[in-house]
Amino acid sequence: MKLFLKYHGLTILWALFVFTMCAVDLGDAGNSPMFFPGFDKLTHTGFFFTLIVLFCNGIIRQQKPRSLSYKQIVLVTIVAIFFGGLIEILQLTIFTWRSADWSDLFADTLGTCMGIFAVLVTLGATGYGKK
Repeated sequence: MKLFLKYHGLTILWALFVFTMCAVDLGDAGNSPMFFPGFDKLTHTGFFFTLIVLFCNGIIRQQKPRSLSYKQIVLVTIVAIFFGGLIEILQLTIFTWRSADWSDLFADTLGTCMGIFAVLVTLGATGYGKK
């Protein structure tokens, strides 16, 4: 467990932060002139992009040689999309002050795919992707 937390502790903290931010009642903050239409979707995309980068970083650092297999990529993608779906279901049923929205789940999925793409490009550029 200690070894798992060494590599994935930051990912777990970020996931808790994302969950908290998606669960709290922000009141009229969404109607503030500081935010533009679609800001919520941009936030979801950024949250999940960061989650994926941290998650993949933990997996890569945990292995020798440092690499990321296609099986791990698919697993990370499924876990992230499931997490996004769980948040939306909880917003629909428990956190009723928040609105569940298919476009939020799409933004989560988009952030996930962008994160995977960024990790794969970085691995390819640094040579870690070679087997």
